[in-house]
Amino acid sequence: MTTNTEFQNVAEDLEWRGALYNATPGATHALATEKITCYIGFDPTASSLHIGNLLPIMGLVRLQQYGHTPIALVGGGTGMIGDPGGRSEERTLMAIDEIDANVAAIRLQLEPFLDFEAVSNPARMVNNADWLRQTSLLPFLRDVGKHFTVNSMMGRDSVKDRFTRDNGISFTEFSYQLLQAYDFMMLYEKYGVNFQAGGSDQWGNILGGVDLIRRIHRADSEGRPRAHGIAYPLVVNASGEKFGKSIGGAPTLDPKQTSPYKLYQFFLNVADADAIPYVKLFTMLNQVQIGGLAEAVSEEPQKREAQRALAEEVVRTIHGQGGLDQALKVTRAFFGGDISGLSADEMEDVLDDSSVTEVNRDQLSGEGIRFSELAVSAGAGKSGGDVKRTIQQGGMYLNGEQIEDAGRLVGVEDLVEGRLLVIRRGRKNYSLVKLAE
Repeated sequence: MTTNTEFQNVAEDLEWRGALYNATPGATHALATEKITCYIGFDPTASSLHIGNLLPIMGLVRLQQYGHTPIALVGGGTGMIGDPGGRSEERTLMAIDEIDANVAAIRLQLEPFLDFEAVSNPARMVNNADWLRQTSLLPFLRDVGKHFTVNSMMGRDSVKDRFTRDNGISFTEFSYQLLQAYDFMMLYEKYGVNFQAGGSDQWGNILGGVDLIRRIHRADSEGRPRAHGIAYPLVVNASGEKFGKSIGGAPTLDPKQTSPYKLYQFFLNVADADAIPYVKLFTMLNQVQIGGLAEAVSEEPQKREAQRALAEEVVRTIHGQGGLDQALKVTRAFFGGDISGLSADEMEDVLDDSSVTEVNRDQLSGEGIRFSELAVSAGAGKSGGDVKRTIQQGGMYLNGEQIEDAGRLVGVEDLVEGRLLVIRRGRKNYSLVKLAE
């Protein structure tokens, strides 16, 4: 990842990248003239962060790059409540054990991005369960709740829409904004955190924390606010769709849920109009490099140089060079038509949208089953004659091997890792045959 700082300060960098949606008065000046400590919260209501979290994560990376101190706050406490923002109905409350397991998983996903050993500004990871699970109700209401009016809380975008719905919003989720504000104050008192960053949908909650610190701790000796907030934009594609949602759900940062290959393909296939904005937001490439990519998109869009650079940078950042190497290997094998060097897991990953047929072990035992019969069963041919004609034209493959005889027997020994077979007809029509369990 490229890490040279070409701007005078991180505020200039964020603005050039289109990553600064909003800021409290004086925030950009503080970013330019002071060394600040900034936190971003991550919700553990799922076992993995998703690609929509990448913008705030990269925000922490950029802050640390410019000498500021980043803090990743994992919500082991707030996760027991759940943020109502962006939801049309009440969350199902999670068991504490599940929340704690998600917190542990998210910690591991965040660690590759930040430098926890930096000499002057090491990153820190904090769990708000450390104080929220110990907080007593009456002191909280006296010390924190008295600083919030219901009027202002009802006006927050995160809850306003819920009041218009029949099922409304519970007091539990309504109180979330108090907890987030309290988090900011606790981080300010414990670790000197004076900035909170988050998505634009969190702006109201960020302001709640800034205001709570102002009310309790007043301004500093020179009359300046003790806390600031910045917000990142909601990322949409050229069609106006929310980033990451166009494939039926946002890709995750967990390689067991979204493989490096799938993540690579997701970014490789973004539209030309989205490529440069995404490179700015999600990579550390500099102005000169991005300028060259923008020129390539304009002059030779068919080469998809910006998309390739984007995909490579993101996958390398999230999954390391090993993950990128795997993604490139699978991509070359699949689009080159020779998948014989792939593992069974890699084949399944690539072909998870293909038709799947199960066979029993006894069908493959002994002499085995004729290829033409297997191909028809798997939907790779309409009839034995159809399969035979395709073979004569050189268009049938088994596990990457070209089939020359329709009567070729397929047995247990042909199973990849004892689990599956892959039939390809023509260049791109694949069928997956799995051994029934």
